[in-house]
Amino acid sequence: MAVPETAGEHIAMRRKRLRYRAWHRGTREMDLVLGPFADAHVESYDSPALDRLEALMDEPDTDLLKWVMGQEPVPSHVDAELLAFVIADHQKRVGQ
Repeated sequence: MAVPETAGEHIAMRRKRLRYRAWHRGTREMDLVLGPFADAHVESYDSPALDRLEALMDEPDTDLLKWVMGQEPVPSHVDAELLAFVIADHQKRVGQ
């Protein structure tokens, strides 16, 4: 029988898992974009915001990198508002 989890424990585990995923993407470039973003914002995210971030992080690194660098337009199925926030956060961190 599984041990019941409180909502706080569940969301804490989701946040921890997302922070790990953000830093271990598969490409160093996306690690350096998503890792600091997750460190700065995930702890304040509620469940719906975590859902949005998880969906964005489900996209392939190659596509995400093209969108972050402005090499390709963001497709309609992607949360462009969240992606723009991620990009702005990254640019602020690297001083662009």
